[in-house]
Amino acid sequence: QKEFEEFRKAFGRPVQNTLLYHWARLIELLYNAENVVRLLDDPEIMSTEIWKKVEPRAGRGVGCVEAPRGTLIHDYETDANGMVTNVNLIAGTTHNNAAMNMSVKRAAIDNIKEGKFDQGILNKMEMAIRAYDACLSCATH
Repeated sequence: QKEFEEFRKAFGRPVQNTLLYHWARLIELLYNAENVVRLLDDPEIMSTEIWKKVEPRAGRGVGCVEAPRGTLIHDYETDANGMVTNVNLIAGTTHNNAAMNMSVKRAAIDNIKEGKFDQGILNKMEMAIRAYDACLSCATH
């Protein structure tokens, strides 16, 4: 909570600067790591009395979670034996594609003058993409 409050104090609310995404991810990671320790020590949710045995069957399950790279969607289909027959994963990079393109375009407009650029300018262009923590292999599922 302390780190979150410091972040809020330094940058206000809402935070619109894309280059602060990594810092926000670190705060989320710390919060979640601390929360996992608390949950693993909770006898009520770790008790085998609340577990339910699941029998294989045909069906479909779709889940959506907010992940560090953005919204992650898992979509699975199974046959009568519970074997996976179809999977569709939509990663944050896919959802963030338009925003990444706009950030690169903005960086290009702000930094490339008369078609001239150097390695420093290229690094700024790369920063625009890295701020989104893009994972192209994740986005090609």
